[in-house]
Amino acid sequence: MNHYSPISREYPLILASESPRRKSLLEQVGIPFISLPSNIDETLINAPPSNVAKILSENKATAAHEKVQGQWILGADTIVVSDNDILGKPLNDDEARSMLKILSGKGHEVITGYCIINPVGEIACTDYESAMVSIKDLSDKEVDSYIASGEPFGKAGGYAIQGIGSFMVEGINGSYSNVVGLPLCALIKRLLDLGALTEFPILL
Repeated sequence: MNHYSPISREYPLILASESPRRKSLLEQVGIPFISLPSNIDETLINAPPSNVAKILSENKATAAHEKVQGQWILGADTIVVSDNDILGKPLNDDEARSMLKILSGKGHEVITGYCIINPVGEIACTDYESAMVSIKDLSDKEVDSYIASGEPFGKAGGYAIQGIGSFMVEGINGSYSNVVGLPLCALIKRLLDLGALTEFPILL
């Protein structure tokens, strides 16, 4: 079995993302990391949603590996799916309004794909987690006020479950952190299985 240095303060995880949500989640569980934006083309691929999330997460991790070698790398991508249609990040008020109207009063799926690259540059795993989110019926006033808050922009599906957008979430079936941007339970288990973590919680 190959021996790689585990994630530590000396060898922090490389997070191939500048997402404040993902950074906050890793900080929450005490995993040392450095954020490195991947700047990949996130144009949606013609594939099943779970494959799209995995492919984009792999592309992000691979792009980060081109800049940094010798450390564990994590790429992740979160997509929102309603009736088999992928809802991206709204670019303007009209797109945000359209997405929120689509989500209003029903359930949708949130998929986070993740890819882990080991310190010698091999893809150690690519996988995904899925959660179902139920949204309450939204009035036109609620939609307009939420858009006016600015929060929908830069968020897949046009809402943030960890922010103001929590007001519209009636329930979740699956991992809450997965909806935010990283399936922490599944991810930490995988990092332990791969030897990227030798223990958890990490005793620094």
